[in-house]
Amino acid sequence: MKSNTSKKYHTRVVTNILFSTVITCLIEVFLVANLSMLADYALNEGSGNMLLVLIAGSNAAIVLVYVLTGILIFAVSFLILQEKSIRYIGRISDAMENISQGDLNTTVEVVGDDEFSGMAENLNKMVAEIKDLMDKEREAERTKNELITNVAHDLRTPLTSIIGYLELLSAKQGMPAEMQYKYIDIAYTKAKRLEKLIEDLFGFTKLNYGKISMNVGKVDIVKLLSQLLEESYPSFVDKNLSYELQSNVPAKVISADGNLLARLFDNLIGNAIKYGADGKRVLVKVTADDEVVTVQVINYGYAIPADELPFIFNKFYRVEHSRSTNTGGTGLGLAIAKNIVDMHGGTIDVSSGAEGTVFSVRLQVDFDVNRENFGKIGGRG
Repeated sequence: MKSNTSKKYHTRVVTNILFSTVITCLIEVFLVANLSMLADYALNEGSGNMLLVLIAGSNAAIVLVYVLTGILIFAVSFLILQEKSIRYIGRISDAMENISQGDLNTTVEVVGDDEFSGMAENLNKMVAEIKDLMDKEREAERTKNELITNVAHDLRTPLTSIIGYLELLSAKQGMPAEMQYKYIDIAYTKAKRLEKLIEDLFGFTKLNYGKISMNVGKVDIVKLLSQLLEESYPSFVDKNLSYELQSNVPAKVISADGNLLARLFDNLIGNAIKYGADGKRVLVKVTADDEVVTVQVINYGYAIPADELPFIFNKFYRVEHSRSTNTGGTGLGLAIAKNIVDMHGGTIDVSSGAEGTVFSVRLQVDFDVNRENFGKIGGRG
């Protein structure tokens, strides 16, 4: 492509040179023929002067004048023919100066198909890439600030409670044992929550920057979900929730990273427990065929507003009603879940309404990390 545009430009320049040469030759022939004829006529009429004598005699000085005139004609005609390119180069130069001064709204109209139009196109592309890069940097800076704000708030809340209850325990020597146990239990619960928040932060960082390698093996997804629900039994009891696992198959073995899948569904089940307490029930459904397994985690609590559903998997995003001390977190649980699904080449989506809030995960039965997901490890969050 570069060779073709270069040839086109060179061809046009050569054409302009030839055209200017032809114009020069025609004008020179016209001048020589007419001036000589005019000089001869004037001399025959007896009204000659020194200039006419020189012209008629084809003096060397006159020849030099003809040559210089020809050069001037050639230069002027060539510049006229190249004026369009010269003006175009000027526009490109002005645009480059504006860009160097920070004006990234500058663009150059792409005209023609030569080296200059290619230069203008590349300049426009460069400006677009710089703007995109700057937008990403601004977004990264905004995300970083948001992270700092969220972490400071979410870590400070349980930490303040832990310190407060420990101060009460240390200050009151004669406190009843029952009250001591109560304060210790509260401090322990807050410490566990603090631990969970820190684990989420580290886990998301590792996933997002590709620091976790996948260990794909054979996983019975029905058995895995059954175990996770049993492990979450104390949380169900604490929230006064019942749970049920429904599956169209008694067992289904798929290719996946068992630890990552456990984290994925643990996050979804934990999310259903936190935000589905009003619904009194959590349902996990497995629908499997030869190629795809679909897992739905359903809670019947507060419905997520429709305008918030598109952002539910964004990192640090939390539905407004969940920003409380009881349910608030880092806003990373669902972002981590999406990363893990992406790493497995699957899909995750959510719907919410009168029938409940449904998180649907679709995974391939036969997953090949090298074939299906090369370059995705680390996710996009």
